[in-house]
Amino acid sequence: MRLKDKYKKEVIPQMVEKFGYKSPMAVPKIEKVVVNCGFGREVTGKTSSEREKFIENIFSVLAQITGQKPVLQKAKKSISSFKLREGMPIGAKVILRKKRMYSFLEKLIWLVLPRTRDFRGIPLSSVDKEGNLTLGFKEYSPFSEVVLEKEKAIFGLEVTVVTNAKNRDEGIELLRLMEFPIRI
Repeated sequence: MRLKDKYKKEVIPQMVEKFGYKSPMAVPKIEKVVVNCGFGREVTGKTSSEREKFIENIFSVLAQITGQKPVLQKAKKSISSFKLREGMPIGAKVILRKKRMYSFLEKLIWLVLPRTRDFRGIPLSSVDKEGNLTLGFKEYSPFSEVVLEKEKAIFGLEVTVVTNAKNRDEGIELLRLMEFPIRI
């Protein structure tokens, strides 16, 4: 069963029963998934041509993983101790919604997380007080779209699943019912 169908047919009735919502529209849902990668440290000591090649590599990998073109994030202010200048590229992010979001979540839950080395479930500390889940990956090797033998640099990335839950308990229950492997 697809994740969106599972949400409509199973998650909504169970959440209404558990939390006593008056309407199915009041049940929390996943609004968006943000995949981002910060590369400020790797870029600061390089020349402009090396920097461009590195950023291009990260953009191609993120596009392969998410199926959507990333957006370049630039520094908002200069910090001399980090050798950072205002307007310098320091990261890339992708915001997924609707169909692409659900397909990415299916891939994340059923393929990527089980392939992660020494994975024993998502700790409860990964869910914040608004019910949003944040996962960090030290390397992108669990994602099957990218061939590691061809890659020059391995970098980490962060996946944030944003919900519109009112509190942490509702968010955890929503994620658990959506088959996220949350550790108790």
